[in-house]
Amino acid sequence: MIEARNLRKEFGPRVAVHDVSLRITAGEKLVLLGPSGCGKTTFLRMLNRLVEPTAGQVWFNGVDTAGMNPVELRRRMGFVIQGAGLLPHRTVRENILTVPHLLGWSEEKCADALFVMKALLWLFDDWLDASPHELSTGQRQRVGLARAIIADPAVVLMDEPFSALDPVTRLQVRREFRALWTLHDKMVVMVTHDIHEAIEFADRIALMSPGRIEQVGSPAELLFQPKSEFVQKFFDGGRLQYEWQATRLHDLHLPSDEPHRDSVPTLLGLPATHSVAEAMAALGHDRVRTSQLSDAFQSFRAAPRILPATGERPAQ
Repeated sequence: MIEARNLRKEFGPRVAVHDVSLRITAGEKLVLLGPSGCGKTTFLRMLNRLVEPTAGQVWFNGVDTAGMNPVELRRRMGFVIQGAGLLPHRTVRENILTVPHLLGWSEEKCADALFVMKALLWLFDDWLDASPHELSTGQRQRVGLARAIIADPAVVLMDEPFSALDPVTRLQVRREFRALWTLHDKMVVMVTHDIHEAIEFADRIALMSPGRIEQVGSPAELLFQPKSEFVQKFFDGGRLQYEWQATRLHDLHLPSDEPHRDSVPTLLGLPATHSVAEAMAALGHDRVRTSQLSDAFQSFRAAPRILPATGERPAQ
C-alpha cells in the first residue's frame, strides 16, 4: 500500500501540490487525471522520490519513504515515462535488464525473465541487439514497459506512457498492458490527460484541479455522482460517450434479464462486463437489440441518485 499524507510541493513561490492525502491499495489501478499543469506528474514523482516533497509524507507498506534509500525505493517501483525513456547507448536487451543487473541476478535468471517479457509484450529476437533509435515509437514503448515490470515490482508508476503513440497503436498497447496477467496483483498508478484512457484503465480515478484532488472514485462515480462543479464540467465535453464507456451491462435492467454474473452473457448475447460502448460497437446494425440497450441505458441514466453536496472535496 502507498499512502500520501498531506503531501505538498513548492517550486519557489508556486505551490504545485497542496497538502494532498491519498491512499492506494495493493492491486489497484489508479489514474491521476486532470488538465495540464495541475500537479499530476509532480505528485506521481513524489511517490518514488524523483521529486522530494516540501512537506508531508509518503508511506510505502507501512514505512516512511523519507527514511529509505531512494535508489532502493525506485528499484521496488517500476517506472514508465512518455517515449519510454530508454538509454540510447545501450541495446534493447541491456535496457530491459537494467534493474535485474542492478539486483545482481544470474545470467540464467535474466534469460528466463527476458523470455517471459518477450512472450508477454510481443518482443522479437531481432530487436534485442538493436539500439533504441532503430525501433518504432510503439516498439520502444513496449520495451519501456518490459523494463519496468521485468523485476516483478509490487508497484508500477506510469507518466503519460502512451501519449507519444499514434491513436491505433496507443489503443492496442494500452489494452494489451491492462490485460497482462502479471499486473493483476500489482498496484499501478498512471498519469494521463486522456479521459477515455482513464475510464478504460482505472479502478479509481483521482481527478485533479490545479494542485488539489477534487474527487476520487470509480469512473462511474465521477460521472454520475460528481462532488463539485469542477468534476461535473470536466466531463461535459463528451459526457455521453464517457458514460457509455463507464457503464457496464450488469448495471442495466435489460428486458427479462436474470441477475447478472460476470461470466454469464446477457440477453444481448454479450458478457455482462462489457461496457455500453463495447456493446453498441458489437451489436452494429442490429436495430432491435441496439434499441433495447439504448432504452435500458437511458433508464439507468435517468434514475435518481443521491448526490454529495456540491463543492465537497476529499480530506486533504
